[in-house]
Amino acid sequence: MTSRRFPWRRVPGYAFLTVFALFSVFPLYFMLVSSTNSTREVLGSRLTPGGHFIDNLVALTTQQDLGAAMISSSLIAIGTTVLSLIVCAIAGYGFEIYHSRGKDVVMAILMLAMMIPFAAIMIPLFRIFAQFDMVNSLFAVIIPSIATPLLILLFRQASRSFPYEVIEAARIDGLKELSIFARIYVPTMKSTFAAAAVITFMASWNNFLWPRVILLDNAVQTMPMLIANLTAGYVTDYGVLMLAVLLTSLPTILIFLILQRAFAQGITGAIK
Repeated sequence: MTSRRFPWRRVPGYAFLTVFALFSVFPLYFMLVSSTNSTREVLGSRLTPGGHFIDNLVALTTQQDLGAAMISSSLIAIGTTVLSLIVCAIAGYGFEIYHSRGKDVVMAILMLAMMIPFAAIMIPLFRIFAQFDMVNSLFAVIIPSIATPLLILLFRQASRSFPYEVIEAARIDGLKELSIFARIYVPTMKSTFAAAAVITFMASWNNFLWPRVILLDNAVQTMPMLIANLTAGYVTDYGVLMLAVLLTSLPTILIFLILQRAFAQGITGAIK
């Protein structure tokens, strides 16, 4: 029997990856540990858990309406994700399956629109929603984020790998276009939908600038706005602040961990 030799050549590569993995995980660990420590311990860079978690949680719920912020962020993130998947999937499907030169021109215009900074359209957007009396409305946060060029491009690229023969066969069998999309295309593109869901949910959950502008009432504030309010005073309680950051990060971490495999497949499929 031949014994396998230890792969010494791979040791430097594994060591390199291990070091950078530790660098990547350390901010999460420090955030978790700091949420259990007092302000003095956080500023002293204490790296072990403390006994102030309950105190920080009580202070956070006393200073801010944590439940309302969680509900607002959840409604915005879930609503934006669901509507974006529907609209952008249909748009990407249509751009590729019903391909034409005119659609290529429209797609190029959409790509150019990505170069326009949001600050340039923020004031006109605010005036539009103000005229419709939608200031302090969660719909005013959701609507501008429904159709994004990035997601449309993602679904269009993924649709290129979708077999057109299946669509022709479904048409011969008598299926209408909407039924083909819902019953054949959507189940086939589950990994693309997962990747788009992760991207949209994370971007919507962490969105700060536009909600800060359109949501003037703290009763409908989001979690990023809550964190900003914690730093607006003369004295910042860093233990409470790190606990708020931890609670804000948990939903996006969970979503990514649940859909990470499908996310990787969807991104690589779109690139191909």
